[in-house]
Amino acid sequence: MKELSLVSCQTPKHRYRKANQEHLTVPNTLDRKFCVERPNVFWCGDVTYVWVGKRWAYLAVVLDLYSRKIIGWSFSLSPDSQLTSKALSMAYQIRGEPSGVLFHSDQGCHYTSIKFRQLLWRYRIEQSMSRRGNCWNNSPMERFFRSLKTEWVPNYGYRSFEEVRESINKYITRYYNELRPHRHNNTMTPNEKEKQYWINYKTVAKNT
Repeated sequence: MKELSLVSCQTPKHRYRKANQEHLTVPNTLDRKFCVERPNVFWCGDVTYVWVGKRWAYLAVVLDLYSRKIIGWSFSLSPDSQLTSKALSMAYQIRGEPSGVLFHSDQGCHYTSIKFRQLLWRYRIEQSMSRRGNCWNNSPMERFFRSLKTEWVPNYGYRSFEEVRESINKYITRYYNELRPHRHNNTMTPNEKEKQYWINYKTVAKNT
């Protein structure tokens, strides 16, 4: 590569700071139990940023750990609790208002705010939080954002808020959930993994 003046496109490794401090009132209930037997048991959420025009835009995402399917997302120019609340509400409505869900995130203020925690209470969703400064406690979300930014988002960002919203909507619905094979799903896409679950569920229910 050096002789041919080739440069690797691999993202350099990042040194993550490790810590073990839990939130005062919200424990790390998930505790890295990333393998789930059915949908709508454990959801994860996080926020990332994308360059748009001359500023940052923010994306909040909710992921179902069973299939790694993205089930809720929202865009904003401000990384606040309104952004994360919209993503959670989208997931809750799309999934048919399920009960007994645990929602896991980091300790960002958009997840610790009164507004967001009241929404969790209204939806009867239990809250879990990573230890402060430990990204490995929410690694499936970190992995999704890495895939998004290395596979899809242009290096120079987007020209407008409308463009970023249209592009990432396409990535989530048409590519990531529908076409992209996932190692966690034994190379099935998130949609295929969930479809297979519901086929098996109906078969077992019918036989019993």
